[in-house]
Amino acid sequence: MKRRAEKRQLAQQRFRMRGSVLVFVFALASVVLIGQSAYLQVIDSEMLVTEGDKRHIRERVISSHRGSITDRNGEPLAISSPVDSIWANPSELLPKTEELPRLARILDRDHAQLLKVLNRNINRDFVWLLRHARPDQVAAISELGLPGINVLREYRRFFPATEVASHVIGLTDIDDIGQEGLEYAHNHELAGAPGSKLVLMDGVGEDFRDIRSIRAVRHGKDLVTSIDLRIQHFAYRELKRARELHDAQSGSMVILDVHTGEVLAMVNQPGYNPNKRSQYTAERARNRAVTDIHDPGSSIKPITLAAALEHGVIQPDSMIDTANGSLEVGVKTITDPNPLGTIDLETLLAKSSNVATTQVGLRMEPEDFWESLSRFGFGSLTGSSLPGESRGLLTHYSDWRKISQATISYGYGISVTRLQLVRAYAALANDGVLMPVSLLKVDQPPDGTRAVSPEIARHVLSLMEGVVESGTGSRAAIPGYRVAGKTGTAWMYSGDGKYDDQRHRAIFAGVVPASNPRLAAVVVIDEPRRSKLHGGDVAAPVFSAVMREALRTMAIPPDARPTLMAGVAQDDAQ
Repeated sequence: MKRRAEKRQLAQQRFRMRGSVLVFVFALASVVLIGQSAYLQVIDSEMLVTEGDKRHIRERVISSHRGSITDRNGEPLAISSPVDSIWANPSELLPKTEELPRLARILDRDHAQLLKVLNRNINRDFVWLLRHARPDQVAAISELGLPGINVLREYRRFFPATEVASHVIGLTDIDDIGQEGLEYAHNHELAGAPGSKLVLMDGVGEDFRDIRSIRAVRHGKDLVTSIDLRIQHFAYRELKRARELHDAQSGSMVILDVHTGEVLAMVNQPGYNPNKRSQYTAERARNRAVTDIHDPGSSIKPITLAAALEHGVIQPDSMIDTANGSLEVGVKTITDPNPLGTIDLETLLAKSSNVATTQVGLRMEPEDFWESLSRFGFGSLTGSSLPGESRGLLTHYSDWRKISQATISYGYGISVTRLQLVRAYAALANDGVLMPVSLLKVDQPPDGTRAVSPEIARHVLSLMEGVVESGTGSRAAIPGYRVAGKTGTAWMYSGDGKYDDQRHRAIFAGVVPASNPRLAAVVVIDEPRRSKLHGGDVAAPVFSAVMREALRTMAIPPDARPTLMAGVAQDDAQ
C-alpha cells in the first residue's frame, strides 16, 4: 500500500515536472516569437515591407500613343488603334500544365512550342505569348483564369490609304517603330515615350489600385503631310494602269506645288499594302522616286537650253544648223532620227534634236554648264528627308571630256532621281527659283535659290509648250489648258559600262497651266515591254490623265488660248 502511494506521488511529481517543462518551452517560444515579431515590426520593418511589395506591388508600363499622319486636308494616312497583347510569368503559369494545351489553341500556337518557350524563360518574370491579339482571344484567355497571364494594352498601326500612299508614309514594325518612309524619317516625333506607374495587386494577381505615377506618358505628335490624297489616288490609279497596259517593269510619278516645293503626290509601282506585313519586301517597299537614279535622256534638254541662254552662248532667236542630222564628237557620232536642217529653239525641243542640243551644250564653258546644272539641284539632295534618297550623279566639270559634255547636254552621263527632275522643272515654273522639297504641309513657303533668271525661265517654258502643241509630247495635252513639257526616251544602263538599246525608260515632265504655273510633274515608266516605248506614247498620257484631275480638284481655271479653246470645243462637238 505504502509502495503504491510512493509510486503515485513520484508519478505526480514527474507529471508536474513535465508540465512545468512544457509550460517553460511554450513560454520561451512565445517570448521568442514575440521578440522576433517585435524585431521585424520595429527594428527590421523595412524587410517586411519589401517582401510584401515584391508580392503585391508591380510596375506597369503605360504605352504611348503614336501620332497620326494625315494628308494636307486632314484625311488619315496612318492611325494607331488600341489592341491587347498577352504576356506571362512562366514560373506562375507552368504549374498549370493540364491547361496549357487549351491555352495553346486559343493562341493559335503549337503546344510543344509554347511549353518550350515557357521552360526556356522560367527564370524571367515576363515573356510574350501573343502580340496584338484578337478580341475573341483576349476574352477566351480571361475565361481560363490561369495564374501568371496578363494583358498589356498596346497600339497597332493602320494605314487607311493602303497601297496608294505606302511609299511615302512607310510602315512600322510590331513594336510600332517606323521602318520606311515618313514613319521612319519622323519616328522620334511620332513615337512619343511610354510612361509607367506602380499598382497594387490582389491575391490572384489582378491590379485593383494605382499607387503612384513613376513617369508620365508622352504621346507622339501628329504629322500633317503635303500630300493631297485625292491627287495621290489619281496618280496611283493611272500609273498602275499604264504599267499593266505596257507590261512595264516599274514606274513613278511625282507632283509638286511649284511655289512651295510641297509634294502633292508621289507614287511608285509595284507597290505593297503596309497593313499586310506579309507583302513587305525591300524591293516592293523601295521608294523609286527618291532612291533610283537614271539618265534623264531628252527630258534634260530644257535645262540645257536654260543654262545656255543664261550664259549668253545662244539667244532666244538663235538658229541651229543640224545639217544632215549627224554630228561627230571625237569618236562618237551623234544623230537625229530625221535630218531637220536649220531649226530654232522651239523646234529643237519639239522634235527633240540631239544634234542641235549637243551644239548648244558644247558652246558653254564646262564650268558654266556644270554650275547651271548644280543650281537646278542636280547632284544634291532635295530636302525631302525621305530615307534612302540619292544625290544622283553629276561629275565635276574638271573630269569632263568633250564627249562627256556633249552627252550630258542631251541626258546621258548624268544621273538623276525622279524627284530631282521634277524639282528642276518646278524651278522653271517658279520664275527660275529652286525650292527645297517638303513632304510636310508648309504654312509659309521657304526661301529658294535662284537657278536661272525669270525672263529665261519664262522663255524656256514657252518653248516647251511647242513640245505638247506640235511635237513629241502631244499626248500630254489637257483640254482647256496650256501645257509645257518635254518627253524623254532613254536607253537603260546595262551595268557593264554600256547601254542596252533594247531596254528603254519612258519619261515625261511638264508644267501646268503654262501661263501661270501651279503644278509640275514627272512620269517615268521603266522598261515598257509592249510595242510602244517612247515617252510621248507611254508616259505623256499618264501626265495628261492625272493632271487633268488635279487641275479640276484644285479648281485651277483654264488658260488655253482662244484658238485652242475653239478647237477643243469643235472636237467635243464632233
